[in-house]
Amino acid sequence: MEEHKVNAMISHFTIIGTIVALMMNTEKKNHFVSFYTRQTLGLFLCFHLGGYFIGYFDSWFVSTAYWVFFLVLWIISFAGLMNNEMKLVPVLGEQFQKWFKNL
Repeated sequence: MEEHKVNAMISHFTIIGTIVALMMNTEKKNHFVSFYTRQTLGLFLCFHLGGYFIGYFDSWFVSTAYWVFFLVLWIISFAGLMNNEMKLVPVLGEQFQKWFKNL
C-alpha cells in the first residue's frame, strides 16, 4: 500500500489520528493526504461541536440520528480513500476544504 494512502487512512481513526497524519504530512506534502486530513478534521470537529448541542435534546432518536449521520459521512470518506478517489463528504466537504486550506 502506498505511503500516502496509509497516512490518509490514519487520519480517519480518531481526532488524534488526524493530528498524527497532519504531522506526518508536513515534511513531505502529499495532496491526497492533505485532502483527507481536511475532510476528517472537519468531520471530527463538527461531530464534537454539534454533539455538545445535541446533548441538550433529551431524545435517544435525535442523538442516534446524529451519530448515524456522521457515521455515514465517515464511511463515504473512507470508501473514497480506499478507491483512491478524492471524494468530498456530502453537505460539508467543500467547506472543509475551504476552512482548512492551509493544512
